[in-house]
Amino acid sequence: MPSSPPPPQWSQWIRCQNRWICCLSLWLVIAQTHPNSAEDLHLLLARQTPASVPQTAEQPRLFRRQITPHTWPTEQTALIICDMWDSHHSLSATRRTGELVPRLDALASRIREGGGIVIHAPSDCLQTYQKHPSRLRALAVPTAEQLPQEIDDWCHTLASEPQSPPIDASDGGADDTPEMTNAWRSELIATGRNPDSPWLSQHPGLTVDAEQDYLSDRGSEIASILRHHGIEHVLMAGVHVNMCVLGRPFGLRRLSQLGIETALVRDLTDSMYNPLMWPMVSHFTGTDRIIDHIERFICPTIESSQLLGGKPFRFAEDHRPTLTMLLAEDEYLSSQTLPKLADAYLGHDFRTHLILEQHASPGVLAGLEQLSTTDVLLVSARRRQLPPLQLQQIRDWVAAGGAVVGIRTASHAFAVRHGQAEDGRRLWPEFDQQIFGGNYTLHHGASEPVSVRPTAIGHGHPLLTGLPESGFSSTGSLYRVRPIAPAATPLLIGKIAGAPAEPVAYCVRRADGGRSFYTSLGHPDELGLSAPASRLIINAIYWAAGLPVPAQLRTTAFAD
Repeated sequence: MPSSPPPPQWSQWIRCQNRWICCLSLWLVIAQTHPNSAEDLHLLLARQTPASVPQTAEQPRLFRRQITPHTWPTEQTALIICDMWDSHHSLSATRRTGELVPRLDALASRIREGGGIVIHAPSDCLQTYQKHPSRLRALAVPTAEQLPQEIDDWCHTLASEPQSPPIDASDGGADDTPEMTNAWRSELIATGRNPDSPWLSQHPGLTVDAEQDYLSDRGSEIASILRHHGIEHVLMAGVHVNMCVLGRPFGLRRLSQLGIETALVRDLTDSMYNPLMWPMVSHFTGTDRIIDHIERFICPTIESSQLLGGKPFRFAEDHRPTLTMLLAEDEYLSSQTLPKLADAYLGHDFRTHLILEQHASPGVLAGLEQLSTTDVLLVSARRRQLPPLQLQQIRDWVAAGGAVVGIRTASHAFAVRHGQAEDGRRLWPEFDQQIFGGNYTLHHGASEPVSVRPTAIGHGHPLLTGLPESGFSSTGSLYRVRPIAPAATPLLIGKIAGAPAEPVAYCVRRADGGRSFYTSLGHPDELGLSAPASRLIINAIYWAAGLPVPAQLRTTAFAD
């Protein structure tokens, strides 16, 4: 057999990384200043509630994210750091844990400085700390009375949760390649560690304050510590969110049973998920699906940036742009069709958020704060009058060069047929002309199918990748949009008998530098998973994000 190169020296890489992280952690702690260390924690808690949109057997219930401000007294707050081990049987998990350390250490420092407590919970590693002051401090706390009988047991589900988990981690969740797995096991064995459970301590880059902190992995001990200090609020961070963070005796489920107000720090966690398993989305999208599950059925979440400033943490390998869908129309069922398309085709390369209308409040949007991290805004709205501040948020985001994809009624998303806006609401009737270069003036009535074909300039354009070169039929009525702006590039033309041809898809590079795409396609009959209009919309999302339009779309389990 030909000789193979020696395996990479993963242990040496990890040791070097640990030293670097320790230095960076110290720098972050020193650099992070708080003018009033005892200041309350002002948090924006995110929860998801069912959206009042039509639901079918094929379309799962949609949820809208609601953000509400809360103030937690720091001295009544604890941070629990879950299973941030020094090593793991998965190399990818080990690397990502190391990435979390500097930001998580800074968060722990923030809680200590304000008078809160920090509980380190590196499960199965307490033997390493049997004489550590923080471990002895935990053992000295009297056991609280009337704790649940099962407090020291794992909790695998709550009655409020659906029976099926949002991702399948039954293979253990490691997302390493076979080559990585073999090389890493060899390195672990060479250093005397059990390759199946190599963790011996908490990650050395996390500071355990011997004067203040606690070390424990028992539910009864941690519950007693919380009651001993009069803790009413808990922040949970660490790994892994679909396993230990949720299910440990001190995890989110048990804390919710104790009646303690708890929030997951959603950007300081990770999942054990292999993209080869259901639903076959990227590792990071799998983590997002677990966070969605937690916000819906367990507890709210926050981002570390609310306490540390700056931007939320993102892993170095998470390059996904963010697509936000603004869905506010009742005629074309876009709240059913468009999330289904995103689930089927975008789970590898994008992270997706929804902005939906609040219950019984047309034009009042929930989730608009997500614009701050949005790369592409997809608009499917129809004649909505928005509160002034909400409309201004959209205007400001677009003016900063945000990429916009418009579907069908987006040409009159923020306009009314006649008259002025109602009291307390605002319109943007120029949205069509300013953003898409369109000129919507109603539409032809329902008639025979519209014949759609590429324009001369559209042939070979990336936005038409995968569409039939000879054209296709559209079942929706033909919109009158002529003339479009000279700067707009017409890609598809629609024709019905007895009427002039109309552009049905065009793109434009705006003066503010942003990309815009619009199509008058979008009737629900046109948006099957393999339909040309669906492929066009997916192409537009890639194009608007500045990504190459794929020749073949990568599907997920939702495409079946």
